[in-house]
Amino acid sequence: MAEPVTVRQLRLVVSTPDAEAAVAFFRDVLGMPEEEAYDGPDGAHVTILDAGRATLEIANPAQQRYIDTVEVGRQVAGAWRVALEVDDASAANDAAVDGGASPVAPPTRTPWDSVNARLDAPGGIHLTLFQELGASD
Repeated sequence: MAEPVTVRQLRLVVSTPDAEAAVAFFRDVLGMPEEEAYDGPDGAHVTILDAGRATLEIANPAQQRYIDTVEVGRQVAGAWRVALEVDDASAANDAAVDGGASPVAPPTRTPWDSVNARLDAPGGIHLTLFQELGASD
């Protein structure tokens, strides 16, 4: 049997016709520093932003419905949703809305001991901002 592959980075690639607005939102509003940017032929461009630690969360449809119900009250997410851990979900939610995101659901305490806010970010990106509360909160 072959040795298992070692993954060194998770990179979520999002294609949107309003890439400039999406980059400005995630970089300037949510504070994700620009790591790299490249121009290609025919106006092609990509900007890579540092998101800190990455995980791949794979949920079945029942779990997706459960999370949407807890956080929003109804199913709203498609197959992909970007979730970013922040220090203060309420402050990050306010900054995101002030920076151009559309609120979907306000910061909500979850049964898994976090506060999660749902938004639609510029570029059509469905977003969760979450704050882990832990035992001390």
